[in-house]
Amino acid sequence: MSVADLLFKGDAVSSTVATVLLCMSVGSWVVIVWKALLLRRATGGITRAVAAFWQAPDMDAAVAQMRAFDREQMVLPLVEAAQDKPIDNLAASADLSQQLTRVLRDALHQALRKLQTGQVLLATVGSTAPFVGLLGTVWGIYHALTGIAGAGQVSIEKIAGPVGEALIMTAAGLAVAIPAVLGYNILGRFIASIEADLEGFARDLRELLLNRP
Repeated sequence: MSVADLLFKGDAVSSTVATVLLCMSVGSWVVIVWKALLLRRATGGITRAVAAFWQAPDMDAAVAQMRAFDREQMVLPLVEAAQDKPIDNLAASADLSQQLTRVLRDALHQALRKLQTGQVLLATVGSTAPFVGLLGTVWGIYHALTGIAGAGQVSIEKIAGPVGEALIMTAAGLAVAIPAVLGYNILGRFIASIEADLEGFARDLRELLLNRP
């Protein structure tokens, strides 16, 4: 019995479990591929954009040069937020140091939320897929026991199908969970590295603007 048999020829429970595992697998792989491309572009863009910023003669030139590199909008929003002048409100009543801290923190959080998109899905799939597969395993064993009880005697023909179904469900659950867990951990390391780079640039930018005449 194959996964296709479980999807189209199994009973309601088996088909539902197989469909859920298939959706989990497709969703996690889409996130893994998309996030890998995003983080690759973001890492290169941040490196080039930061270099362009520090080599620019002034802030306006820095922003213009950074637009060509920071296509994922990770670093540029920090610079643009720091340049915005607060209107006449409570934010404007704070000193420059507090204003810069607030706007840079908000811009940084927005960039980090973009980087974290999809991580919850990977964590959820990685933690729940084995249990979804286990449900299919238990259901397959139940069918095997029911077949034995109905036949009144042990028969390979009666138990081979349900036991095979149970083993496939177990393997499918692990096959879905393992890439999700690996993807979550590997991508998480890249996200942490990018987060450290952004936080470092935000601190340097804040100090630059505070000491600028």
